[in-house]
Amino acid sequence: MANALFNPGREGFLDGTIDWDTGDIRAMLVLSTYTFDATDKFISDLGAVDNGRSAALGSKTVTDGIADAADTSLVATAASACKAIIIFQHTGSDATARLIAYIDTPTSGLPFTPSAGQTVNITWDNGANKIFKL
Repeated sequence: MANALFNPGREGFLDGTIDWDTGDIRAMLVLSTYTFDATDKFISDLGAVDNGRSAALGSKTVTDGIADAADTSLVATAASACKAIIIFQHTGSDATARLIAYIDTPTSGLPFTPSAGQTVNITWDNGANKIFKL
């Protein structure tokens, strides 16, 4: 699987329910048991695959339709194999937290197995498409 956008995330950008540069956008470490489905809409659609979440992404930009943000970190909740990062719009409820992007090829080595309680540093791609391009 290569990096991809969730279809409901694309929809959210088009209908205005997701605002990258002003919204509360976060990252979640995903267990290797998750299989990407472009139609998944909310975190609650993913099942039990969460292995830690970041705080709100900082320094977000949208220049030329390219989403970027400052590198971030999260704390892994389990010593389980992980294969991706999911970007989502935080709402305070997994039933309404809109999925945006599935990232399995950032510059920070995936897949891997963190230790429980390990701080995982997420370094976004600094290439032409940064985190993702619409």
